[in-house]
Amino acid sequence: MLQIGLTGGIGAGKSTVSRRLVELGAVLVDADLIAREVVAKGSEGLARIAEAFGPEVVGPDGEMDRPKVASIVFGDDAQLAVLNGITHPLIARRQAELVAGAGPDAIVVHDAALLVEMGNATRFPLVVVVHTDAEVRVRRLVESRGMTEEDARARIAKQSSDSERLAVADAVLDNDGSEEELRARVDRLWHDRLVPLEENVRLGRAVRGGAPVLVDPEPGWEDRGARLAARVARAAGERGRGVQHIGSTAVPGLPAKDVTDLQLAVASLDDADALDEPLRAIGLVRIPGITQDNPKPADPDPEHWRKRYFAAADPAQRVHLHVRVHGSTGWRYALLFRDWLRADEAARAEYLQVKRAAAAEFAGDADAERYVARKEPWFDAALPRAEQWAASTSWLPSY
Repeated sequence: MLQIGLTGGIGAGKSTVSRRLVELGAVLVDADLIAREVVAKGSEGLARIAEAFGPEVVGPDGEMDRPKVASIVFGDDAQLAVLNGITHPLIARRQAELVAGAGPDAIVVHDAALLVEMGNATRFPLVVVVHTDAEVRVRRLVESRGMTEEDARARIAKQSSDSERLAVADAVLDNDGSEEELRARVDRLWHDRLVPLEENVRLGRAVRGGAPVLVDPEPGWEDRGARLAARVARAAGERGRGVQHIGSTAVPGLPAKDVTDLQLAVASLDDADALDEPLRAIGLVRIPGITQDNPKPADPDPEHWRKRYFAAADPAQRVHLHVRVHGSTGWRYALLFRDWLRADEAARAEYLQVKRAAAAEFAGDADAERYVARKEPWFDAALPRAEQWAASTSWLPSY
């Protein structure tokens, strides 16, 4: 089963996207719909709300008087907490029921306008954001929902900003055009990404390999690293000791393969082994054959270089996760080289020459390990310089 998040600002077209995903075969978990369902006429939720706030919150038709409830909780954090304490568990229970009823190969779409506001984006292996220019959204709200322009702008302003939503997005569906164009984009996302991702997660199959192709550094690499690191941190929970973006895409200005390398620190490899399922739930699959880094000349003890290695199941977003013991030689080494290359322009230029030579040598070779091995001698030779830099700057690993 694959569970993804779907969000978008008011008027962006999120409902159109969710309808099309259902037509394609997705199971929809609509947060707004469920929120209304759990307080509907005759529901447990409405009975508990009436008990908490008084019978006057129930209208003559037996439905909840929403303006009345809003007047009670507006500006009163304590009363709002009471309301949320009633509704949130009921919403979560209903969501869990819908997920449990889906098949093992289902694609479950969690449609949530407040995905960002509720801090739930990191729950999912993939978040889809429907994005539309604010002025287009205002026009649509005025024309299709009969709002005044002032009301439309006020409602947009109450939600997360476009930049906040885009910061959590793994896939963005632009909807500045026609509905037909949007539906076509949804179809491509479904067939090219969601269906393969679900199958890969279910079968425990990572997307790896491919010829080493260096690309110019992209502004989005840093944000992507932060987004993915937050997802890993949530999955690791108390077993995690910090997640860092490492590797070439973590070094500004350095051309690299378009791969995000992350390092998760744990207290022990037993903790790492316990994370197989939580990490698989966010689309990271264990690669069992890789259990250690190559020991370096200064520290030949293999025990200092043990790790667990995961790669993404997402065909459109390549991620490598290295899980190492916090404080181990391998953990420190990854952070040292990242920070040294960030600080030393000459070292970056030298390393780039090595990368380009390795990429040229193995162009067309799908075995990524050959490309990695080709660079190892440079790291071994450069280690004393990196250590000298660390000593001269009083560098310490970041946690």
